[in-house]
Amino acid sequence: MRFLPFAMLGLGACAPTSLPSAPPPPVGVSYAWVTFDSARVRDSGAAGAADRQAGRTVTIDDPVRIASVSKLVVAMGVLRLVEQGRLDLDEDVSVKLGWRLRNRAFPDRPITLRLLLSHLSSLRDEVDYVISLGGDLKTVLANPAAFDPDRPPGSFFRYANLNFPVVASVMEKTTGERFDRLIDRLVLTPLALDACFNWSNCGEAAVARAVVLYDDDGSPLRDDLKGKAPPCLVALDANGGCDLRDYVPGTNGALFSPQGGLRISARDLATVGQLLINRGRHQGRAFLGEASIAALIEPAWRFDGSNGETEQGFYCAYGLATQTLPVPVAGCRDDLFGHRRMMVGHAGDAYRVRSGLWIDREKGVGIAFFAANNGTDPPHGRTAYRRVEEWLAAKLGD
Repeated sequence: MRFLPFAMLGLGACAPTSLPSAPPPPVGVSYAWVTFDSARVRDSGAAGAADRQAGRTVTIDDPVRIASVSKLVVAMGVLRLVEQGRLDLDEDVSVKLGWRLRNRAFPDRPITLRLLLSHLSSLRDEVDYVISLGGDLKTVLANPAAFDPDRPPGSFFRYANLNFPVVASVMEKTTGERFDRLIDRLVLTPLALDACFNWSNCGEAAVARAVVLYDDDGSPLRDDLKGKAPPCLVALDANGGCDLRDYVPGTNGALFSPQGGLRISARDLATVGQLLINRGRHQGRAFLGEASIAALIEPAWRFDGSNGETEQGFYCAYGLATQTLPVPVAGCRDDLFGHRRMMVGHAGDAYRVRSGLWIDREKGVGIAFFAANNGTDPPHGRTAYRRVEEWLAAKLGD
């Protein structure tokens, strides 16, 4: 399948203008970045502490909780199951879940994987999408607050992490496999990535290189592992227990944080970007078909001024767990790379980390990056992104 030019996607273009350069990150921020083309790493850099107590400096091979870039990897797993004939993007997910998932205000409107992956499902993060061991997704979604009561599925974009525990539950119910093991089998192992969700299935070397995430006061927020995998991989049950042996796949897809829990290095994240540039091929072999890559990348939604919540111009065009930017529509402030350079990928923001995986399809290049320890409110940039993201994005060059 041929990728459509951006003009045909209605995303437009503008003449280049001069841009102010973003200042480098302040002292205390740890970052890593890798630029790449279809076959190789072009350039890279890293600085700051991976573990302050151990005095270990961050490198491009150190895994970090990459936040919402995780969603892109989950979508790749879904599409592999679609290609195997085990899932259908447009089937009512109630069929696979074994129970009826509906927005009560619109009971005749089915919710599909395509709507969940593109944040068009009418779900919203008004209930907790972190569901502990022993919890049940069906019970959480029975709360009417989980849904937009005013807009039916398919009509309005609202970014909601809650979509991805539902996606993971569908994957689990379909295969009978726990999400962390399933995504390892479908995506991480075939791409030879030493990556994992919630540290499940990562090798000892990756665990030893974990990037510790710190709060504003210097206390560890996440992944202060001290060289060992955590004793519990998920949120403890109501009694403080962590016995996964009785977990029933499909009942709580939130367990392994499909919305943001991927631990991966900048180098390995670049491998995912190379797969997108190569239209689904990894080291010369088909991993996903071109039709699947097109479905992943091409926008399922584009902001028209009133059909979605852009979060102050951050989200303006969205595919199946991918963003396309920039969009030349009033209210959109998403020109991260400047000069209206068209990019596809995903951003991440959680636990003081800002991250991104972005490719320029026309030039066949891309960048993977993260910056940790940014504080609760890092300096804003010229766009809806923060200065540190704009500084890292500029590493891609022309």
